[in-house]
Amino acid sequence: MSKVAVIMGSASDLPVMQEAVDILKFFGITVETDVVSAHRTPEKMMDFARTAHQKGIKVIIAGAGGAAHLPGMVASLTPLPVIGVPVKSRNSIDGWDSVLSILQMPAGVPVATVALNGAKNAGILAAKILAVSAPDLMQKLIEYKASLQQKVLEDSEKMRK
Repeated sequence: MSKVAVIMGSASDLPVMQEAVDILKFFGITVETDVVSAHRTPEKMMDFARTAHQKGIKVIIAGAGGAAHLPGMVASLTPLPVIGVPVKSRNSIDGWDSVLSILQMPAGVPVATVALNGAKNAGILAAKILAVSAPDLMQKLIEYKASLQQKVLEDSEKMRK
């Protein structure tokens, strides 16, 4: 079974990042979570990023606030796809510093970036990446998208009444 790592720069990011964990588990994907700070534990971050692909991890979701270097630094060290989640933290500049730190990566070091606090979408994107080679997961995603459509149609019907 494919595994997705959900890492964050601080334990205070967990309320946001939990949405990625929850949606991945909903799809039946194995999730590994950890706190890996680019600034406070750089050696741990480097070891994690360099060896993640050897541990069965297929996609890394990295959330960080403030300067938000974790996604980019991990992407610079791993061959795996990295999805960055900018987190609006108490010390951020309304979240924009996090968004731009993750979004503005140099050529050759891509980080897929979702919306501010958009961990659920990061989880869905990771599932979509894995589904390319997993037909059962692809079917779950098709059913999930159909359920989203159905919810909107039901809400529309309720509102018109």
